[in-house]
Amino acid sequence: MVTLLAAPAEPLTNAGDTQLVLAALLGIAAVVLLIAWGKVHPFLALILGAAVLGVVAAVPVDKIVTSFSGGVGSTVGGVGLLIALGAMIGGLLAESGGADGIVERVVGRVSGTALPWAMAGVAALIGLPLFFEVGVVLLVPIVLLVSLRVNVPLMKIGIPALAGLSVLHGLVPPHPGPLVAIDALGANLGQTLALGLLVAIPTVIIAGPVFGNFIARYVPATAPAELLPTRRDAAVDRSPTRPGDGRLDADGDLVTADDLVNPGTGRPGGAIDEPVGRRSRRSPALWAAVVTVLLPVVLMLLRAIGELTLGEDTAGRKALDIAGTPIIALLAGVIFAMIFLGYRSGFSRTQVSGFLGGSLPPIAGILLIVAAGGGFKQVLVDAGVGDLVANAADGANLSPLLLGWLVAVGIRVATGSATVATITAAGIVAPLAATLQGPEVALLALAIGCGSLFFSHVNDAGFWLVKEYFGLTVGQTIKSWSVMETIISMVGFLGVLLLDVFI
Repeated sequence: MVTLLAAPAEPLTNAGDTQLVLAALLGIAAVVLLIAWGKVHPFLALILGAAVLGVVAAVPVDKIVTSFSGGVGSTVGGVGLLIALGAMIGGLLAESGGADGIVERVVGRVSGTALPWAMAGVAALIGLPLFFEVGVVLLVPIVLLVSLRVNVPLMKIGIPALAGLSVLHGLVPPHPGPLVAIDALGANLGQTLALGLLVAIPTVIIAGPVFGNFIARYVPATAPAELLPTRRDAAVDRSPTRPGDGRLDADGDLVTADDLVNPGTGRPGGAIDEPVGRRSRRSPALWAAVVTVLLPVVLMLLRAIGELTLGEDTAGRKALDIAGTPIIALLAGVIFAMIFLGYRSGFSRTQVSGFLGGSLPPIAGILLIVAAGGGFKQVLVDAGVGDLVANAADGANLSPLLLGWLVAVGIRVATGSATVATITAAGIVAPLAATLQGPEVALLALAIGCGSLFFSHVNDAGFWLVKEYFGLTVGQTIKSWSVMETIISMVGFLGVLLLDVFI
């Protein structure tokens, strides 16, 4: 086993302040230009940006490599497992129909003016374990169908759904952005989770139903017909099929020649092909889907409560410390989902394994970007840039919360990547975290998360995802989605500042 050593206490270079500032600016500019202008993948852009930073700061090449590798290893070790487990929970919710069940049950019981509020609540609930893109894919078909059936303006219920997903994605662990900030700053995950939820609730309300009701009058979008979900006839032929005859197998999927010739290839993330025949399949119970979503959150919150109310040596405190450890909490959610969303719903062990394996390949790019961002952050810290900024902020009487938010805003607008913005801002203000108390470090992580959501525009993949799914023009997307993201960033940051007054 290779153990990655902690960053050295002394900077890796004797460069002066001006040279360090120039190195940081050129390193960040390299990342921005490579992503925004050169269309280079963020993973490579972060590696090259770290190289530029180190060379300009006169850091020896071997130490640049060592520093970058150490940052990659520590980031993957602290964040990678959590992202993978969260993706597994999201995959089981999606494949079993549990997420659909939550959406349909809640939306089916409300109407009229309550519908946007219900949609925001559902989006926030299923957004706890799901990545933003996955949540959009799951929710948008329901949003489009509801808009058509009840004759409600699309933006009136679409914006609340997007707000619920975006706020949870940017502020509440176990999403990658908050986890990266927590890891880089040394914040307490339970405290960040609890405070993040406090900030998220009013932010979702203002950026969701309130803004959605307003912008619906200026963006008269209609549901794209080609994206409306279609209902499959329940009376399907479950009898064995021959290759190419167009029949459905036991799962309701079209059987092809490849299915019968190459069953169960064993490829990671590949389709799991079962023998065609009869199999009882039922939708999971609503309670099972809700518990799957909330179980990791509750366990981590209980740990945070235990840290505040129980003595360190008590049996209850020790039990909560173990159960509320993020890896244990998410693992408990995965196991629960395997049993109640998988096996109890009629899926075989092979199929559940396929769902879990299939949820991992889509996050490979995210893990690589997060890892490279951790390496970039470590080069910033080891070169002494973080201490330089910390000293400047201390002399200028600039609030660490404001500094973190402003840095994240600048990088988010320039690169379009919330993850890159979070990692870079956390690396720059990390030295300031050592001067803060526990809850204040959590608030600093949330301030950076708020800044990373500011004004999504054409350099953000999420911008185009929303535009295409809702059938909007670029101008309409900026008026609705981009403004909504800016509201989230500003309202969320104001919530962080208010909490800082009372904590």
